[in-house]
Amino acid sequence: MADWVIIVDDDETNIKTAGHILSRAGMRVTAMKSGEALIRYIEEKEIPDLILLDIKMPGMDGFETLSRMRQNNRAKNVPVIFLTADEKDQTEARGLAAGAMDFIKKPFVPEILTIRVRHMIDLDHLQRNLAEEVDKKTRENERLFMHVVSSLASAIDAKDTYTNGHSSRVAEYSREIARRSGYGEKESEDIYMMGLLHDVGKIGIPDAVINKPAKLTDEEYDIIKNHPVLGARILGNIKEMPALQRGARWHHERYDGKGYPDGLSGEDIPREARIIAVADAYDAMTSHRSYRKPLPQGVVREEIERGMGTQFDPEFARIMLSMIDEDTEYRMKEE
Repeated sequence: MADWVIIVDDDETNIKTAGHILSRAGMRVTAMKSGEALIRYIEEKEIPDLILLDIKMPGMDGFETLSRMRQNNRAKNVPVIFLTADEKDQTEARGLAAGAMDFIKKPFVPEILTIRVRHMIDLDHLQRNLAEEVDKKTRENERLFMHVVSSLASAIDAKDTYTNGHSSRVAEYSREIARRSGYGEKESEDIYMMGLLHDVGKIGIPDAVINKPAKLTDEEYDIIKNHPVLGARILGNIKEMPALQRGARWHHERYDGKGYPDGLSGEDIPREARIIAVADAYDAMTSHRSYRKPLPQGVVREEIERGMGTQFDPEFARIMLSMIDEDTEYRMKEE
């Protein structure tokens, strides 16, 4: 069955152009001229694979339409790509924060429109099928499942020019912290998997933002800060492992409540996320960056110690300090 795209735009020319391009690529296309029409449609009809949504429309604009759509349980997870002729960074930041997965500039470039729509639909299909596939592969062969997850983690790291093996190292450090804090083997392995996938939300962050060599603008930083929410949304579809999303959503929370995305503090932050937060920070300091080599071990130790009770849970920070002290040859770092 052909992939199904709904195009919402008050401009007849844009509808015809985009519809012609996508139809020629073998997709099924439905056109609508207002946000109100889309909301009525999804309340009564089937849900498409993707929605192309214009931002500037009379009546209900794209932002309000998306907000209303996310309130519908049947349509809240449908991927949305905004259509816009606006070049302002604030517009993209607001759209991504609202839950849009991408932006396409008008006038359309046929190849770009087709590739981005196809890529987003394929990504969404992967997300929707992940729960079923995880359960199937786990029953068949847990080792194969772990290989699949590791491959996904490698793909996440590859999206960032400045990371190499970050997810796997965070997973290993997290598992060891969990083991030393009294977790059993099964629970420690679960935390290992959470660590592997803690940055999965970066799949939905534009490459230009992740790999920007210069300092990020406030708007770009807000986009980056959205990756925990995106990650939790992706992993939330794995119903057999509901805890898997905890590391993705809350690994940037701080013990003092000054983190994101929810500003949780202390014991309100899930233990798994508090463990991953320490491991993630440690690996960030002991990895290569475009502007520096891994920090000296003594400096890293001081930073972890300084963050006890503010950035980090004191219990897990102390365990990390013990691991550092035992690593006399400083092997726990990116080579």
